[in-house]
Amino acid sequence: MEDAIERLAEHVVNTNLSDIPNKAIQSAKTYILDTIGVGLAGSTGPYVKELLNTYSLPSLPQVTSRVLGQNVKLNPADAALINGFQIHNSEFDCVHEEAVIHTMTVLLAVIFADADRRGGISGSKLLKSAVLGVDVACNLGVACSSGLQFFRPATAGAFAAVAAVGSARGYNKEELIRAFSLAYIQLSGTMQAHTEGSSLLALQIGFNARNALIACDLAENGLPGLQGVLEGRFGYFSLIEAEGDIRSVLSTLGEKWRINEVAHKPFPSGRATHGIVDAIQEIQNSNTIDVDQIESVRAMVPSLTHHLVGRPIHDAMEISYARLNGQYAAAIMLKKNFIDIDDFTIEAIRDRNSLDLARKISIDIDKNPDPNALSPVEVEIRMINGEKFFKRIDTVYGNPNKPLTREAHLMKFRRNWKAAAISLSEDNGEELIGSIDNLEEVQDIRDLIDLVTG
Repeated sequence: MEDAIERLAEHVVNTNLSDIPNKAIQSAKTYILDTIGVGLAGSTGPYVKELLNTYSLPSLPQVTSRVLGQNVKLNPADAALINGFQIHNSEFDCVHEEAVIHTMTVLLAVIFADADRRGGISGSKLLKSAVLGVDVACNLGVACSSGLQFFRPATAGAFAAVAAVGSARGYNKEELIRAFSLAYIQLSGTMQAHTEGSSLLALQIGFNARNALIACDLAENGLPGLQGVLEGRFGYFSLIEAEGDIRSVLSTLGEKWRINEVAHKPFPSGRATHGIVDAIQEIQNSNTIDVDQIESVRAMVPSLTHHLVGRPIHDAMEISYARLNGQYAAAIMLKKNFIDIDDFTIEAIRDRNSLDLARKISIDIDKNPDPNALSPVEVEIRMINGEKFFKRIDTVYGNPNKPLTREAHLMKFRRNWKAAAISLSEDNGEELIGSIDNLEEVQDIRDLIDLVTG
């Protein structure tokens, strides 16, 4: 029996842009713009300068690729690594909740670096590549029935990037399977970094972005592939994921477009915090809550949510730890009725009032048996005078069934645009919005890269 990787490769190779419904095309445009903005915001994040110092090289012919929000040129694989790191380091990148995958992160990090080197990638190719890459990664995630042990956004993200690059380069089925194979043998990134709330989590995204591009280059230069990438004795669903049935989703290929299921992150904190802060914001929108009169707040969450953001608050948190801390995110929402980029600076996360309020918040595990569930979430706020406020969130804000408006989406992008490490003109930001809206008319996406690299 052929390995399921063959079906995924056929889906990528045989799908034309005209086969993809308009709704999926529009979703791709939304999340391409969103991801670019998130990468710009991440260009000022912790350890970006250290990575640039590590990978910057003297001017050489192969140093051809630029980095989002930076004035540098790097080896393409290294540019992909830093793009990926920047896109994920602010925990602001879009996510497929059922698959538990940041769908566009590795994909766009790689295809932009490759496009800058090779040229010839049009907006139409980018759209098709993005939709198909998301399909590949999300079907891998949806097929899983066990909890995360490797960091799925990085591991499945590598498959998304290979699918996207292979589509843009025009690979045939055999070439794409070889590229998938060469990415698989380089997969990396366990859940330990997430468990510790470490900045190395985003670096795992970066490593898989780099390795995905290297895999495509190796495949193009004739290296062989494997026969059991997904279902072999030591394939993806034997080692990287503990349990799963990839064949359960193969019949949906070409029928269910996973990019339509992707969720925005309205706030720059782990998606697992969003159910908690969504409940708090809805309570605030209907009631007047005096934070000084709060006695306690309790959030009941699924086990995965607790694992991802239930870590304890403390006075010496690093920025990455704070972004993945449900108590801190809830405290900021209670104080401001919003969470923004500047709530994750060292000064902000050392604020005594925020930390004291966060310590009044408990995050406890509910009885949800699904190891991949992020919702429902229940929040109860108790006031000193005995008053109680309660909210249950089944669908979290940013989900396509509870979406951001276009206005809110563009507001997020414009805030991120202003946060880039280099000065980017407001006019260029508006030009980029227009170019993404009309991406089919863009002949070479290096024109987009021009706008985001000064």
